[in-house]
Amino acid sequence: MKNRRAAAVAFLTAVLIILQFFPVQAAEVQELYALSAVLMDGETGRVLYGKEAYKARPNASTTKVMTCIMALEMGKGDDYVQVSKNAASQPQTRLGMKVGQQFYLEDLLYSLMLKSHNDTAVAIAEHIGGSVEKFAILMNNKAKEIGCTDTHFVTPNGLDGEDEGGIHHTTARDLGLIMTYAVKNTTFVHITQTRNYTFSDISGKKYYSVHNTNAFLDMETGVISGKTGFTGNAGYCYVCAVRQDEKFFIVALLGCGWPGNKNYKWSDAKKLLAYGRNNYRYVMLPDLPVLPDIPVSDAVPKNGELYPDAQITLKLHAAVSSKDLAKRYLLKKSESITWEADLPEKLEAPVKKNQKIGSLHAKLDGKEIFCCLVTAEDKIGRITYKWYADKIFHDYFH
Repeated sequence: MKNRRAAAVAFLTAVLIILQFFPVQAAEVQELYALSAVLMDGETGRVLYGKEAYKARPNASTTKVMTCIMALEMGKGDDYVQVSKNAASQPQTRLGMKVGQQFYLEDLLYSLMLKSHNDTAVAIAEHIGGSVEKFAILMNNKAKEIGCTDTHFVTPNGLDGEDEGGIHHTTARDLGLIMTYAVKNTTFVHITQTRNYTFSDISGKKYYSVHNTNAFLDMETGVISGKTGFTGNAGYCYVCAVRQDEKFFIVALLGCGWPGNKNYKWSDAKKLLAYGRNNYRYVMLPDLPVLPDIPVSDAVPKNGELYPDAQITLKLHAAVSSKDLAKRYLLKKSESITWEADLPEKLEAPVKKNQKIGSLHAKLDGKEIFCCLVTAEDKIGRITYKWYADKIFHDYFH
């Protein structure tokens, strides 16, 4: 009996030692509460994990990420923002603006992103765009510029809305792209990392204090930015940017529970980040492939011979910058990047130096992640009757 116990203890000890040095990694994401979810590579925008990632859904106050970016790019911090009747009449959550009050735009961005005030969002939209409707057009144009494929903004605060373009919505994938773009702006990051902020209206008669509702800032290490959201239609929503183990992740969650399940979004975000940390590592583009020389017909021989012994060929060059070659991609161990060249079998002279000949594509699981031009390394002239005449005259009569 003692021998059995000793053997069991020894076995369990060995297992614990093995697990300590070779931890088991989650092959798949644990079950999520969110109706739509995305884990994204924050450097490239590639979706690493998606659950109904391209399904259009309302996204509540995560809309304010785009509102903030538009204000930062199109306004100035010391702009005077005057409160309209429309802004002052917005439903909760509100700053409590009064019609005719004036604020500095910079102060309102803290109200927008820390406490998610709906009246503040409308005041900013009217200041930047002239009206909520015109501001929505600017938001939608920016979304397309970023690369969003199924996003339509109607309101600057994320409250339900509809216009001739459809209902207010985005997808988890598009929301992730918007955050990826937003955190490139250092002022945006500074605002969304601020825990508490106090300001007054321009008259100095009324003071306000706002506290950051993004509790995830203190739940996980490396949280760069984040924005919460909730409406009865959208449910709890969340988008954040996180850098852990030198890996840059974006998490986007839509429809992540309703009242009574407020903490589901934190749970889902942690699960996605754990999956990313355990399964992905950075890989750079592989070495460029050796490009073939392309035969060129009717080409002037480099040595000037009338009847060259060998086929004239063109050497090629891949137009890739050192910055592109240094770009990193988050890959699983089972994934790899391959090159595919799109080149003609032959060419006709003349060919100019640096002329576009074809293209080179880096692919991951059959999907293109990078593309560059393939150009001519040198110029090649075309043989003409005049060239023959000049050559014969030079060789035999000069």
